[in-house]
Amino acid sequence: MYTGRTYKISEFLFWTRRNLLWLLLISSIPVFCYDILGLKWLVVPWPIVAFLGTATAFVIGFKNQQTYNRTWEARDIWGMTMGMSRSWTMMCRDFIKDKECSAEIINRHMGWITCLRYEMRSQRPWENINKSYNREYAKFYEIPEKERSLKSHMQQYIIDEEFETIISTSNPAVQIISIQGTALTDLFEQGSIENSRFLELHKYLREFTTQQIKCEKIKDFPYPRQHATVNRIFVWLFCLLLPFAMLKEFSALNELASGIFKGHMVWFVVPFSMIISWVYTSLDQVGESTENPFEGGPNDVPISQMCLNLELDVKKIMGQYKTENPVTQNNIIVL
Repeated sequence: MYTGRTYKISEFLFWTRRNLLWLLLISSIPVFCYDILGLKWLVVPWPIVAFLGTATAFVIGFKNQQTYNRTWEARDIWGMTMGMSRSWTMMCRDFIKDKECSAEIINRHMGWITCLRYEMRSQRPWENINKSYNREYAKFYEIPEKERSLKSHMQQYIIDEEFETIISTSNPAVQIISIQGTALTDLFEQGSIENSRFLELHKYLREFTTQQIKCEKIKDFPYPRQHATVNRIFVWLFCLLLPFAMLKEFSALNELASGIFKGHMVWFVVPFSMIISWVYTSLDQVGESTENPFEGGPNDVPISQMCLNLELDVKKIMGQYKTENPVTQNNIIVL
């Protein structure tokens, strides 16, 4: 996740430069036809484009609000999961008499977090991480789930007897929760944990399952495609018509111009049309980049870094003290 105060304008222009090139072409063709080829009838009444621009602004605003809400909800869910995981670690340490079993359950929980994290980073057909402008920006940061396999990461948390069973299932995270429930039941029956504490730990297992379902809801249900499609159509339709509506307005300025600008004021349609259209296309692109908060983009929820911080806290709680600081590159958290 980007952690700087603001994006530099150069970074934003680099990210949106393909749109700028298209907008340059879109705005230049009407001016060329109007001024050079003499096709003076290529004019669209300004009120038509103004109404379309107003409607497009409402559509973009709605989309950006909804995609922001998705990201904020994802941050709330993952933050709650991290907080509950710290509480779970302390309860397992204090409630379970058998310290070896306690450590095994805590490690297994870290395996659950890891499985859930890898599932959230897996790709869906509607996600945007592989679009050209996002692939280029990806060189500034790393996604740990793309650099290291789930199996290699899981081996440090899960004992050998359970590893193959867990990793071979379609949803390893659910399998781990199931094993956790069985382990707690065995400890209760052996007298290693009291009834009230057993119920409290089981309550946390239900909460972890709920948090996983909430994560999967955001991951597996995209921002509705019909809304995204209509939004994109409106934006580019407005960008196509805007220079046609500005031709007559700027051409009328020739009466006020003097010197080299006289007779050529219509060419100012190109920069002004590009600027206005760029605002719309950039807002659309920002909303698109916020749709899927777990896919691994620079503006997503930093679940990898949050899990690293959780792992360090768990080690401290268990007495395995280790001091590390989050690593950043160019204001973007690496993990």
